Amino acid sequence: MPWFRWRKRGEKAPSKAAAPAAPEQEEQAPQGPAEESEQKPARRRRGSRGGRGRKKKTEAPAAETAKAAEQKKRPERKREGEGPKPRRKRAPARRPAPTARAARPDVKKEILISVEVSEQTVAVLEDGKPAEVYLGRPGLRKVAGNIYKGVVDNVLPGMEASFVDIGLEKNGFLYVDEIVVPELEGKRHGKKIQELISRGEEVLVQAVKDPMGTKGARLTTEISLPGRFLVYTPYGDGIGVSRRLDDAERERLKKICKGFEIPEGGLIVRTAAEGATEEELAGDLNLLLKLWGTIRGRASRTKAPALVYQEAELPLRTIRDLFIRDFERVVVDHERTCRKIVGYLKRTSPELAARVERYRGKEPLLEKSGVQEAVRSTLDRRVDLPSGGYLIFDYAEAFTVIDVNTGRFVGGRGKASQGRLEDTITKNNLEAVSEVVRQLRLRDIGGIIVIDFIDMANPKNRQLVENALNEELERDRTKTYVVEISPLGLVEMTRQNVTDGPREILTDPCPTCAGDGVVVSAETHAVEAERKLRRHIAGSKAEAFLVEMHSEVARLLTGPDGSRLEELEKETGKRFAFKTKKSFRLDRFEILAAGKASEIDGLEERVPEPEKPSRARRAKAEALVALEEEVIDDEAAPELPEPSADGDVPAEEKPKKKTRRGTRGGRGRKRKTPATAAAEPAAEAQPAPAATEPEQPLAEAEPSSDGGAPAEEKPKKKTRRGTRGGRRRRKKPAAGNGADAAAEAPIATTEEPG
Repeated sequence: MPWFRWRKRGEKAPSKAAAPAAPEQEEQAPQGPAEESEQKPARRRRGSRGGRGRKKKTEAPAAETAKAAEQKKRPERKREGEGPKPRRKRAPARRPAPTARAARPDVKKEILISVEVSEQTVAVLEDGKPAEVYLGRPGLRKVAGNIYKGVVDNVLPGMEASFVDIGLEKNGFLYVDEIVVPELEGKRHGKKIQELISRGEEVLVQAVKDPMGTKGARLTTEISLPGRFLVYTPYGDGIGVSRRLDDAERERLKKICKGFEIPEGGLIVRTAAEGATEEELAGDLNLLLKLWGTIRGRASRTKAPALVYQEAELPLRTIRDLFIRDFERVVVDHERTCRKIVGYLKRTSPELAARVERYRGKEPLLEKSGVQEAVRSTLDRRVDLPSGGYLIFDYAEAFTVIDVNTGRFVGGRGKASQGRLEDTITKNNLEAVSEVVRQLRLRDIGGIIVIDFIDMANPKNRQLVENALNEELERDRTKTYVVEISPLGLVEMTRQNVTDGPREILTDPCPTCAGDGVVVSAETHAVEAERKLRRHIAGSKAEAFLVEMHSEVARLLTGPDGSRLEELEKETGKRFAFKTKKSFRLDRFEILAAGKASEIDGLEERVPEPEKPSRARRAKAEALVALEEEVIDDEAAPELPEPSADGDVPAEEKPKKKTRRGTRGGRGRKRKTPATAAAEPAAEAQPAPAATEPEQPLAEAEPSSDGGAPAEEKPKKKTRRGTRGGRRRRKKPAAGNGADAAAEAPIATTEEPG
């Protein structure tokens, strides 16, 4: 112990003092051969972690001079203590992906609008591919944006919310934070729901979300009236500008709006206002102020619950919200809708009115552009990627899972390929990012979304995929919130759910699986049948057509009191009649006849009468079965003739063979049985009781003294001549010839030798 303490005290001080000076001495004074043999440098580790900053002794001054060019920068980084920082700075320069994504704002954008009798479709195309699709049907009128005068039906303090009757099937839901009206200004913060609103009170509310599933519409008292360039909020304050605009344009628009005299409320400048003049903004504001005055006057005269203001139709609403200067054109296939859109744009944006085109091609607009195929693809779980990978979509009520798989994509296949597994996975994930965002927009998926990317070991690659996802989501107008990629490769995000997407509109819950799966609805088949009719009659000279389809599809196609069919006939100039059955498949569609109206049967009836009730068909079938199984009358079964003394039966008195007239004829044909063949040698001495026709046994009788049958012999009780009786009655006759044997074995006519 004293030696250890002395050694420690003696070496502690010089070691600290000499440690910093040792490297300098090694660098300045080259070692001789003797010193090199005593202190050999350790082997250098070639990895990315160990040995990067270690200083080694050179073999000779000449060797140090030879390696000076290679190690010129490395000693400087050692002295400065920078480590791998310069490599991190150069890393973005080696990634080509951000450079490619920087040019994406120049995407070619178009809007396609198709209007049919039973459906309205608006599609947004980016570089020729459908990116967003909006569907509107007469029975699915959206309520988001409508203003109602409602009555508070119930107040729930435990949920800090209330339910308001607005005249719909389900009451709307009003949360405490959505109650903002002038009379409650300054009292909302920290107040309870029962202090702000009471049961039976009338309120003016606006729907911000459509009813979905078992939930009613989401309501708010913070009314907002959207225009072409501005959004007017009567109960708001201040001026806001869209963040999608650059800073200089935002400042210009904000300065213009501050000069407007607004009696009450606030303004929000939309993205469409980019480049708008002060006159255009002022005109838009005046229209919104007049609209608010009309709504307020109508609400004061209307008795709750009632609809006070209804949003515009889907085509016009889409033009108002989406059509800005970065769209190249709008293509419309309906004349009246095209005139409405052009008239609206001439009042608001005259320079954009020239970009509206009327489509007059023979091929349907949606099929020519691939929109119809894209809409049908929203029903598929699997989406293929160009390189061979694929995505899988699984849905829950408010939860969607997207799984990314490599599939057939295995990276480089050549012998000279230097790709690694990490590179292959990263490339597949980057390719999946763009398709995932496109499918989110196309399917309009909302709620909680989890994307299961393939796990990446390198944190830089995870960050690269996350940045690509955020850049792709910048195109999406719907609000999203993304959490960074977890170590498991999962991305958690939320997307605002405002309305039902194409998948919910096109399908109905399956009645067999109670909603776990979906089937295409009858209304969707009716829409498809209308399109097939239009394609079939194109270029046809026939006046009328007879179509075969399912009765429910035909009912939806004709509409209430035949209104849809009447409008369809008016547009096409043709007439249609339908032959329907409930037993058909829903997708059944066949043209049975085409020609003049006088040649088509049932044209005046439109849809033929329904089939007879199933009870009548069942009664008719039972009557037919009873007729086949009916018991033969007594008159139809003649008695057997009395045999003569020698046992012969007169030829003219032989009973006529009775046969069954059904489908199994010949079952009772006379055939020789083994018992008959054995009894033939003794037939002359004494006729033995033998079997007669099956299913017609005679009554038991005692033989006479001469062996013949009694004169008054009567047949046995007749049996039922159906499909069951007498099938298994053939038995071997008894050995004796007595009455007991005759009773046990069936009796048949015999043919004795003459």
